[in-house]
Amino acid sequence: MKYRTILGLSLLSLTTFAQAADSLCLQKEQDIQHEIEIARQHDNQRRVNGLERALTEARAGCTDEKLSKLHQEKIKEHQQKVEERQKELDREKADGDDHKKIAKREEKLAEAKHELKEVQAAPY
Repeated sequence: MKYRTILGLSLLSLTTFAQAADSLCLQKEQDIQHEIEIARQHDNQRRVNGLERALTEARAGCTDEKLSKLHQEKIKEHQQKVEERQKELDREKADGDDHKKIAKREEKLAEAKHELKEVQAAPY
């Protein structure tokens, strides 16, 4: 009896895992379809055409691995941008007393950190 219960739970978890793997691609397709609806409501045919092309490409080549890899690359790019902005701020602070430049660098750093958080929170 225990073996049947374990086997049943294992099969259930595998099917749940398989559905979760497809969920990113399905979510991406749904997001694109939603954007198409919005573009149609605003009579933006050029955007509709581009989104329909993106939807076709997403349906043809979407895999969980690809989405995860692209997402990790985006995160790395934004992390590098944050590091670069931090170095610029540090240099500006070391160089002198121009408070306007320092404030500008701090603002750019905060913006880069905010973008990084948004990318990290995105599912793909």
